[in-house]
Amino acid sequence: MTAVSQRLLSDEVQVTWTVDGDELSGSENTKRIRLEIKKKDGAPIDQFEVNHEKLLHLIVISKDLSYFNHIHPEYKGNGVFEIANDFPAGGEYRLIADFKVAGGDSMTKMVWVKVDGKSAKPAPVMMDTNLNKIFEGKHVKLAMDQPAAGKELTLKFSFADAATGQPITDLQPYLGAIGHVVILSQDGEQYLHVHADEGQGTGPDAAFETSFPKSGTYKIWGQFQRENQVITVSYVVSIPSVQE
Repeated sequence: MTAVSQRLLSDEVQVTWTVDGDELSGSENTKRIRLEIKKKDGAPIDQFEVNHEKLLHLIVISKDLSYFNHIHPEYKGNGVFEIANDFPAGGEYRLIADFKVAGGDSMTKMVWVKVDGKSAKPAPVMMDTNLNKIFEGKHVKLAMDQPAAGKELTLKFSFADAATGQPITDLQPYLGAIGHVVILSQDGEQYLHVHADEGQGTGPDAAFETSFPKSGTYKIWGQFQRENQVITVSYVVSIPSVQE
């Protein structure tokens, strides 16, 4: 591999995205996502650092925020990453890549793509008035400080067995942490990939520090692991401006 001779900043890196049919699967909704990461002058970037156990994290979210997938494309070399994804329907999707160039900064690149196929009726984005919800037999409560745009706050997820009410204390590390949180604004423009506070145990609580950049409606996805299964929880919240 060619050594990276200077520190690359995000605005010096560009990604070419391709989404097309996956001829190996034979399924209409299975598409191959390809990312080609280059310098602005067209030279390929071929060295990346492992970040949270992976070279690249790819988030796939439908425009109506109803579909979410966090996947890890295979590195093919020469700056190219590929993976097949089963989209639920045709339509618009936000693709978000998090990666770290060797010798450079962690960076995020996003794009809107139109996926071929029969479209589904958009699901309305419904505000969660109650942040106590049940996911896969687990009662998960999200608590956060009084939210406001630009304010540092803590997101705390608390887990209990939905049937017995007993706290869950056997969460496993997921990608090297107690969990990961992804946040996207309703318009798809404000994105946060939030990592857990260090030194946490195995539950029942998991805390994350973050700040919402602007007021508006956001969807929060938290991912955790228990008994070798990834649990995805989600909430829709409204973040007011400081003056509200």
